Order: sequence, then structure tokens, then C-alpha cells
Amino acid sequence: MSSKSTSRFQIAVVGGGIVGKACALLLAQQGMQVALIAPRPVGDTARTGEDDWDSRIYAFSASSQALLERLRVWEALDPDRIQPVRDMRVFGDESAAQTNPTAHGDLHFSAYAAAVPQLAWIIESSHVERVLDTALRFQHQVQWFDDTAETLERDMDGVTLTLGNGQRVRANCLVGADGARSWVRQQCHIGTTQRRYRQLGVVANFRCELPHQDTAWQWFLGAPEKLMADEEAANGEILAMLPLPGQRVSMVWSADEAHARDLLALTPEALAATVGELANGAVGRHFGTLRCITPAQGFPLVLQRAEQFVQPHVALVGDAAHVVHPLAGQGMNLGLRDVVELGRVMADKEAFRHEGDLRLLRRYERARATDLLSLTAATDGLHRLFSLPGTPARMVRNLGMRAVGGQGLLKRFLISRALG
Repeated sequence: MSSKSTSRFQIAVVGGGIVGKACALLLAQQGMQVALIAPRPVGDTARTGEDDWDSRIYAFSASSQALLERLRVWEALDPDRIQPVRDMRVFGDESAAQTNPTAHGDLHFSAYAAAVPQLAWIIESSHVERVLDTALRFQHQVQWFDDTAETLERDMDGVTLTLGNGQRVRANCLVGADGARSWVRQQCHIGTTQRRYRQLGVVANFRCELPHQDTAWQWFLGAPEKLMADEEAANGEILAMLPLPGQRVSMVWSADEAHARDLLALTPEALAATVGELANGAVGRHFGTLRCITPAQGFPLVLQRAEQFVQPHVALVGDAAHVVHPLAGQGMNLGLRDVVELGRVMADKEAFRHEGDLRLLRRYERARATDLLSLTAATDGLHRLFSLPGTPARMVRNLGMRAVGGQGLLKRFLISRALG
């Protein structure tokens, strides 16, 4: 094929993560001709070892599970790599709640009480991506370009991408699913509003001595002591311990940047010991001795939103459109709900409209506004609340958590929102 040849599609998706692959697969299953533009994974073999677990894990909600089932991906996942979450316990930063070994937490969310089989499923990112890759290989409506886009041109009728090898891809609509630093968003000169949390998310997996009982745990730890005197720098740290199959757990520690760098420099043994001592030893009491089984990794935490989700012939999904704090574990689910809504808008498209019609794409943008606004307000608001210094602020927020914990209807409402 010559470098000047042009391939034509209804949709071009830029981005090879879970959201981008799911988007390409869904639109193809709806009968569209789709180009997926992303380098293919190299050397990513299946993880089957006793302690061979990806430290990048996601909590998939019921709505995300329904999408993967619709894509015929869910049934292809290895059940031995899927962990249901049946309970979630959340602790405030009040020392009494953390030091009492019989305390079950200021907030308890139960699948049984909510009359659902589980609250979420914990799955490794790499495992989901491998199954999506296999599904895409058998989807003849998708052509996967193992390359990156280098230039983007738009006109009245669509978008033309020029790839690194000189090949050109023409599409009625371009979907940017290429992450928080989206090339598509930059090329379209779409700005962002952003708030840096001055934290890193430190992730690692551990084997634990005691069973996790299908429970996700979260502790608001307050700010590190060395920052407490500086109200501007003080940022409440948050620890989440998520269950994995077997006696394994995955840690997501939202830590101050300097503290996070110290954590990343620890040996696996020292990191495990440090985590076990957190929340005045509560982590160790719940899990027993921890053994680190994956190298710790860190990623910056930001709150970010694109000023526009759509332009003529362009739509943004996933982290290209929005990034939220991981304390609720909903970032991936938000992105997959973007995919579902974009698919619905395309399926309901009038025959006289093409896929890049701005009036059509604005239906997608409007439909996603409420979900994103409510989740952003909840996650950012909680983070701000638990970063406020001082005893009065700590008393108010912990009393508030216990008040919510005593309201069964409110908790069921919160669970229904988390399920998507």
C-alpha cells in the first residue's frame, strides 16, 4: 500500500486502552466501519503465575460489566482473575475509629443489604485488554492500524489523519480515547480546567496472611505530620485496599508527592511493613502480615475536565474528556459510560445525519454532563473535606460519615449510583 493511500471509515478511534478498544468494538458491533489507531501491545503475555499480577487494577461497576457482556468480552475473562467485592468499609480520620480493633468502619456498604450480588468486580487492566484485543481480531468491521497519528486535518465533511508510516485515514467522526494528555484534544485546541492534587497514586499488590472476605477497605489518613503546619500544603492522604482473587490485595495510596517518592524508594519488604502499620495498625489487624508481590508504581493525581467534549466531527471519551480522583474507583467506569452513551447516540442517529454532525455529538455531550458533574463533586468534595486541618474540621467530617452510615436509604442510593 503506498504512503499516499487513504482508507475511509465512518469512525476513527485514537487510543488503545480499555476505553478506546471498547469504543471501537461497540461501534463496530452496531454496524459501523471503524478504524482503531493505536500501537499494538508488545510482549504482553498472559499472567498465570502465583504472584504474577498486574498492579494496574480497576473496580468495574455493574454498568461496566453489562457493557463488557454486551461486547461478548465478559464471558471470555478468566474467572480465576476476577474478584467480586461484596462489602466496602470506609474509615474516617478520627483516631478512635482507627484504633478500636472491633470497629467495622464509619461507613459500611453491603451488597447483601442492597439486594445485589456484588458491589463491583476487581480485574487487572492487562487481562481485560488482552481479551478485548482478541475480540477485535475477530471483528471484521474494525481495521486496527498499528501506528500513531501524526497530523489531523478537518474539513466540512470529516477528518483526515496521517499516520507515522504516511498512510492516511479518513473518517466522518474522530473519537479521542487517548488519555489524560490526549493528542486528539490538543490537535483540536480544546482546553482543560485542571486542579493538581499534589499527590501521587502509589499502587502495589500484596499477598496477605488473613482472608480479605471479599471486602474493599478505605482509610482517610489525614495529612502527613510534616505538612500539618502548612495549611496550603496539607493534603489528606487516602489508602484503599482492594481484594484480589485468593489471599491477595491491591493497594492504592493517594500520598503527598514527596511522601510518595519516599514510598516508591522503599524495598518491597519495607513497603509491606509500612502499609501494615497504617491507621494505627488497623491494616495489619485486618490482613495480617503482608508480602509485596508487584513493584510499586506511582502516577500523578489531578482533577481535569475538557472545556468541550465535542466539536464538529470530533468526540472525546474517557480520560481525554475527564479525570477524577481515584478515591471512589470510578474513573474507568465513567469512561465506559461515555462509550455506552456515544454508542446509543450513534445507534439513534437519524438517517440523514452523518456521524460527525455537531448536533448529533452534542446529544452525547449533554447526556454525560450530569453523571460527570455529580461524581466530580463527590470525589473532589470528599478530598477537600478530608484535607481541612484542625480538630473541629475532623470532628465535623467524621460525625457526618457516621450520620450517613446510619441512613439505610441514603446508603442504598449511593450504592445505586456507584453501580452505574
